[in-house]
Amino acid sequence: MPSSASTGVDPAAAAAALLGRPVLAAHPIHGGRNSRVHRINTVDASFALKLYADHAGGHDRFGVETAACAFLARHGEPAAPRLLAADRGLGAALYEWVEGGPALPAGPSDIDAALDFARRLLELAQAGDAHSLPLAAEACLSTAELVAQIERRRRRLLDQAADRLGSFLEDEVAPRLATAAARADRLLAPFGIARDTELPPGLRTLSPSDFGFHNARRRLDGGLTFLDLEYFGWDDPVKLTVDFLLHPGMDLDRPLRLRFRAGAEAVYSRDPAFGVRLDAALPLYALRWCMIVLNEFLPERWRQRVHAGVEEDREAVLAVQEAKARRLLNAAAD
Repeated sequence: MPSSASTGVDPAAAAAALLGRPVLAAHPIHGGRNSRVHRINTVDASFALKLYADHAGGHDRFGVETAACAFLARHGEPAAPRLLAADRGLGAALYEWVEGGPALPAGPSDIDAALDFARRLLELAQAGDAHSLPLAAEACLSTAELVAQIERRRRRLLDQAADRLGSFLEDEVAPRLATAAARADRLLAPFGIARDTELPPGLRTLSPSDFGFHNARRRLDGGLTFLDLEYFGWDDPVKLTVDFLLHPGMDLDRPLRLRFRAGAEAVYSRDPAFGVRLDAALPLYALRWCMIVLNEFLPERWRQRVHAGVEEDREAVLAVQEAKARRLLNAAAD
């Protein structure tokens, strides 16, 4: 069922229905790139209303995020948003309003807070009700799956944006992908990890997937609440770690990246191959991010951005994203 967020549902009316009481105002919050978020004011409190985009590509953003928040609430997780009410028919969910501001710029204590959240998620992976949670969106449990995801994204971009990106994708990305995949094979072979070897369930973790300070809010007490759990689920801790290190929305400096990497190696130390798996995966994930930042070249992805309230000039955005992709391609080489 498509969410009604894309069919003109009124935010104030949706919030009133979920609250069961009148709403004074609904103010759009800009910054989200898929779903629409509004601050809902009542006579005595504020709330966050999220109107979910259609199930693009079959991914149920509404179902995944509401289930993730309910799971984390059952286990008393303090760094996750508190879900108050949800209605699939409306494609809407109401969350607590987190007073505060952006988490960026971040410092060492914020890196430690993110690592603490990752550690608690690893511990919660042992909970009995964790087994009902799905794989994270685009989980990568083997080198073969990671390479396949990069190639699928590359081919899709070629199909829809070859006039703008054809030379870059064919002459630069394709050979770099082959080199990075062969390098990963060489590094992992001594550990008996073949390209199609899936990470055993016992070494997987629960992951927010789109994890980082770009999706966090700094509370008035200085702590962090990690938002946007639309892709939450089971995944390889290497993916969680590398995505945090490389995410272009954060642009962490080298000391902070090194602090997070060292902390992640401690959090996931039960996996004796974690460090080498991380080294093997880094160039491949840089290429994966190279493809992700080019999503705005896909017409349907741009429509999602418009739905979420993005108002920038598309040509200007495409130029910025292409520059980011080239930086990530260089990171894959480095």
